[in-house]
Amino acid sequence: MDVSGSVPPVKGAEPEVAAAPLAYEGVWRFTAPAVEESVPQARRAVRDLLGRQEVPADRDLVYSLLLIVSELVTNSVRHAAVLSPEVAVEVAIGREWVRVAVEDNHPYRPKALEADFGQTGGRGLLLVREITLEAGGVCDVEHTSTGGKVIWAALPLTGAATSPAATPTSAV
Repeated sequence: MDVSGSVPPVKGAEPEVAAAPLAYEGVWRFTAPAVEESVPQARRAVRDLLGRQEVPADRDLVYSLLLIVSELVTNSVRHAAVLSPEVAVEVAIGREWVRVAVEDNHPYRPKALEADFGQTGGRGLLLVREITLEAGGVCDVEHTSTGGKVIWAALPLTGAATSPAATPTSAV
């Protein structure tokens, strides 16, 4: 009898092997100038990528991801272009989640603010946070090693809320 608390190996049992990546898994990154025209181009690029990779995402999830990309790229274009003439968009697709991230070189770390309903803007990050939470995902803002920031949102492909990052709560 083994009293050490460990489970002895079973004869003939195969060691655990990580599952091979699915065809749709991977990471894609592209950059665009920090101009208004880049917003619909980024949205189209992400939509086309999801379709080309045959990501098992329903229409609502795709719509949510595209809205998040639109809001984040718009924020970079409007608020960071002075210090960041380019914006980078990254799409990481895992077995159970999709993560979209937008990076710029501006050091300011924005926060989701409740905006006055009389204003026509100012609620982009609030919208990103709410869409992400509604889908069971997580989002955050992080500093980059070059002094800029990356804002990301990860949404589950399945009903379970899973995330590629070990960040259990949203900070946006």
